[in-house]
Formats: sequence, structure tokens, C-alpha cells
Amino acid sequence: MLKMVTFFQGLPGQKSVPGTLDFPGSPQKSRSTSEAESEASMSEASSEDLMPSQHTGMAPDGEEEESAKKEKKKSKGLANMFSVFTKGKKKKKSQPRLSDPEVQPKSSPELDGPPPTVEEVKEALENGRLETAWRVLALERELEAEATAGGTSDEELVRQQSKVEALYLLLRDQVLAVLRRPLEAPPERLHQALEVVSQQELEDCRAATAPAVAVLTATRPRCWLQLWRGGVAEVAAERLDAQPAVVPEGRSEAENKFLHMGRTMKEDLEVVVERLKPLFPAEFNVVHTYAKSYHEHFAAHLCTLAQFELCERDTYLLLLWVQNFYPNDILNSPKLAKELQGIRLGSLLPPKQIRLLEAVFLSNEVTNVKLLMTRALELESQRWARDVAPQSLDGHYHSELAIDIVQIISQSQVKAENITSDVGLQIKQLLLVELSALLRSYQRTFDEFLEKSKLLRNYRANIIANINNCPSFWTSMEQTWQIPQDSLRYLMEPLKDLKDHGFNTLLQSLFLDLKPLFKKFTQTRWATPVETLEEIITAVGVRLPEFSELKDCFREELMEAVHLHLVKEYIIRLSKRRLVLKTEEQQQQLARHILANADVIQHFCTQNGSTATWLNQALPKIAEIIHLQDPNAIKIEVATYATLYPDFSKGHLTAILAIKGNLLSSEVKSIRNILDINTEVQEPCRPLFSLIKVG
Repeated sequence: MLKMVTFFQGLPGQKSVPGTLDFPGSPQKSRSTSEAESEASMSEASSEDLMPSQHTGMAPDGEEEESAKKEKKKSKGLANMFSVFTKGKKKKKSQPRLSDPEVQPKSSPELDGPPPTVEEVKEALENGRLETAWRVLALERELEAEATAGGTSDEELVRQQSKVEALYLLLRDQVLAVLRRPLEAPPERLHQALEVVSQQELEDCRAATAPAVAVLTATRPRCWLQLWRGGVAEVAAERLDAQPAVVPEGRSEAENKFLHMGRTMKEDLEVVVERLKPLFPAEFNVVHTYAKSYHEHFAAHLCTLAQFELCERDTYLLLLWVQNFYPNDILNSPKLAKELQGIRLGSLLPPKQIRLLEAVFLSNEVTNVKLLMTRALELESQRWARDVAPQSLDGHYHSELAIDIVQIISQSQVKAENITSDVGLQIKQLLLVELSALLRSYQRTFDEFLEKSKLLRNYRANIIANINNCPSFWTSMEQTWQIPQDSLRYLMEPLKDLKDHGFNTLLQSLFLDLKPLFKKFTQTRWATPVETLEEIITAVGVRLPEFSELKDCFREELMEAVHLHLVKEYIIRLSKRRLVLKTEEQQQQLARHILANADVIQHFCTQNGSTATWLNQALPKIAEIIHLQDPNAIKIEVATYATLYPDFSKGHLTAILAIKGNLLSSEVKSIRNILDINTEVQEPCRPLFSLIKVG
């Protein structure tokens, strides 16, 4: 049996994706339009103007060399990264918060001595000292005030602005470098970087309402928060596009990619929730930003993949990830469900693309199921033709065909339901059509075997094995698929025919052996009915062990068929019109023989498993008609008999009444007319007299 493997879990022993949120690479030199214009204006400044250092992003105290080493190393996983958070956050009391509204950017009252010069600020920034960011903002404010006051030449203002913008470029790269690798930065440094971005957002808002200074080049909004979001998107792409550390054998390239991207996204977002969310200010919306970035890159990759002609397995895996694993195992995982609840990331693929892929999957799956079921039936019929004996299971002949067919269908149903319940419903209807066609083919193949293979040694054994097959189909469809009874009976009609044809074949030789024994009743003019019936019962008893390999339910059903045959043949002998009894004593004696024989038949058949209780009154009631002498009493008995056996016709009644030689023709006619009265049938009519032809 095929088994579904949850690809998201990976293979046993497979390591988790290393380096979660260990964001490699230097920060991108992305910049706003205003900053680019500022850089252009700086080219006109003197050679002493400050320009961005080539070592932007260097950590203080000789951390440049260490940082370079880290770039060459493989990322080391979650355990090493979390160690930077073992210490609590501490804030230097001498360092003002840039986002505090009461901070005055022109000076820092908490610092003694004159404010640092531009060169000193540049040196501090190059050394990674983000606490000097307040001075860069102060220089910007002072420049604006100076330009507004007038008295300074335009050339001087441009030169000073170029210095300020050079400082901002240094500051921006330092800040974004920290935020690009947040788990590698000490908590205090990360906090400083976040404060700088928050203050810059406030300044962007302030600048939007402040009057512009014509002399100065517009440098705001700087949009550093947006730049940070862009950096997160780049990191998401790097993380998801990285090659997995372990590539299991036996999986397709697409399967490995799905597993890597899904696991990376889940683990990284869990880190964001657990480690970054407590550190980032609310306006950063850090969980939303990371989730959206990872989602968009994942979706873009799948959309590109979906444009190609995929193999069947990759089509299924793509749907499985888009419709099941991604929304359930990632977005709704225990650690992420609450955090992502209001983000509305949506599906990884557009609905139209999903419907197209589902249609391809359904077509592929139905085709495969049809081929597999046809092949299973071919292998089974080949075993019959080769005269291979069936297996024996718990004392019954057994065939694997039903198990194979049910397993093929069930596995296909499970695959579809693993995508969505709706796809499961769609394939259910398609599979039922294919199963119906398969069962009809099974019946035709079995009938051909019955007709052409009578001389094979294991002929009867294989018939029994195939009859024993039928309940497996019925039970599976009834319990697993919960098909309504009417639909189920229609679907299983070929199996009913297969079983009936099998029974007829198995019983054919027995019934042929009984035919000359039943003829003795009329040949001896019912002189020895007891002895004749004993011969018949003995002959049946000798043959019953041939059916012991049938399942219990079918042995009972087969015994019902034998029961019906015995009663039917007995009635046929009574209806031959070769026995005419003119005296009441003769008629009562025959009635007693019939009652005795009926009791023997009923006892024997019931003892051997027959549950056909509806046959119990067939012979005794005929005996009563023969026994009665009063025409009115006979009419009542005939009317009662017709309610029990609605297929009892005037022809059958005439044949029975022919035994009673002392009835007048007018009395016979009056009794026959009682069958013209409509009687209400309480239960569906089972054939008995419709199987008996009277001449």
C-alpha cells in the first residue's frame, strides 16, 4: 500500500535548515531619489568634503576583521544566534533617545563640552558609533536654520549640505547593516539602529509639512523604514533561494525546493516572532514585514514554476504545498497562527492557476487509476487462465483483486483529499465512474472464464474465490465512501450478477444429479415419497462439503438457493397432472406425505445454514389445499396462499386442483376466480412460482 509522506517533516534524521535568520552579505547601497541628488551636488564641493567610507558598516574596536571572517563562514544555526540575547538590554544614561520629542537636535544638554565637529562625527560613524546619530540630525537642522536666516552664500550652503548628506549615507549604511543582520548585533546596538530609523520617520513627517528652503537640495523623505523593508525582502530571497544543506536522495528538484523553502520560512518566522518582535518598535510591524517578504518570494517562485509543464508528481506536490502544507503547517502552525491571523497573506498561486493545476491533477490521477485497475484485473484473469490455485485465508478461498482495486481507489482519494476536501469530492465522482466500468469489465471477464475454462483443475476454486471477493467491494464503498444504498446497489449490480452466475455454475452439476431423483415422484405415482426424498437429501448432503471454502455469508446464501430448488422441484412434480386422486382418503394421505416431506426439507436446509424462512409455507399450504374438501374453505386457503406468494397464478392453481379428482368443473372455476381479487402485497415478491412453468 502506498503511504502518504508529509514532505514538510522531511526524512528521518534530516537536520533542520541551518543559519535561521543568519542574514549574509553586505547591505545594499539602495538610496532614495533625494539622496542620489544630494550625492550629485556633493561632487561640486571641495576636496575636503566628507564622502562615504569604503569600510561602511565596520564594527568598532577592530570588528572589521571579525566581520570579514563571519562572511566566509557558514551560518551556524539558531543556537549560536540566540546567545546574543542572554544579556538584558542596558541603555547609557548619557545617550539621548532620538525618537523622544523633547530631544533638541541642536545640542545635547547631557553632554559636556562643545559639540563634535563634522570630522569627529564622521570618524565616530565609521567606527560604528550610532549614538552620534543625534549630531547628524542637529547638523541638518542647523543647516536649514542657516539657509532660512540668509547671509550665507549658496555655494557655502551646498558645500555644507554635501557634508551632512555624506554623514547621512554613512549613518544609513551603518543602521541598515545592523538591521539586515539583527540577531548578530548586540541588543543595545540593535536598539540604537531602530531608534535612528524611528527618528528619521518622524523627521520625514516633519519635513512634509515644513516650508522648503529653495537653496538646499530636497533630501526628504529619506524613507529609511521602506529601505529596511526592502532589505528584508532581499534577505527573504537569499534565505529561500539558498541551497539546502542536506539534499535527500529519491526526491525531485521541485520537491527538495518546496521542502527547503517551506521549512526555512516557518523557522525564520518563528524566530522573528520569538526574538525580533519584542525588540522592534510597533511601527516597524516586524512580523508582518518578514511574513509578507517571505510569502511574496515563495509565491513568485511557485508562479514561475507553474508556467512550465510539470510532471505528474510535481503537479501534485505543487498543489499539496499551495493548498495544504503552506496554509496549514506554516501559516496556521501553533507558533505563527495567532501572529499571522490578521495579515491576510493569501494564496501562493492565483485561483485561476490553482483550478488549472487541479484539473491537470484530476485528469492524471483518473488516468492512472484506470490503468492500475485494468492491470490488476488482467493479472487476476491470467492466474485463472494458468489454472493457478487461489490462496486460502481463514479456511476460505481468497483473491487479492478486491483488495488491490479498493487500495488503488482509496489511495487516489486520499491524495486528492490531502489537497483539499473539495478536490476530494471532485475525484470521488470520477473514481466511481471508473469503478463502475471496472466492475462491468470484471463481470464480463469472469463470465468468459466460466464459459471457456470448465476443464481446469482449479475451476471451482477460482469461482469460489471470486464470489468471496464481493463483500470487500461492498463494505469499502459503504463504509469508507458512504454511498447511498440505492446508488450503491446500482454500482454493485455487476458483482451481484457475478455472484449469481458463480452460484449457478457451482450448483449446476448438483441440480443435474437431483433431476432424475425428483422424477421418481411422478414415475412411482407418489407411491414412495418418503424414500425418494431421503435419496434427494442424501445426495445434497454428500455434495455440500464442496462449498465449505465459501465465506459463511455465501454458504448461507448458497444453501438458500438449494432450499429454493428443492421446494421448486417438489412443486413442479406436483404440477405434472399425472396424479389424480378421487377419494378424500387418498387426498389426505398425499397431504400428509407432503407435510412430512416439507418438514424434512425445511429441517435439513435450516440446519445447513438456510435462512429462507419465506419458503416454509410453500409446501404445507399446498398440502392444506389438497386436504380440504369444502370449496369455500379451499377458496380461503387459496386467497391466503396468494398473499404469501403473489406469483402463484391460475395456471399453477389449476395444476394443483387437478390432483383433486372429486371437484366439479364449476367448483374448480369458482376457486380459480378467487385469484382475480386484488390482494395487498406486504413485501416485495420473491420469485418462486414464476420459476415454475405449467403446461
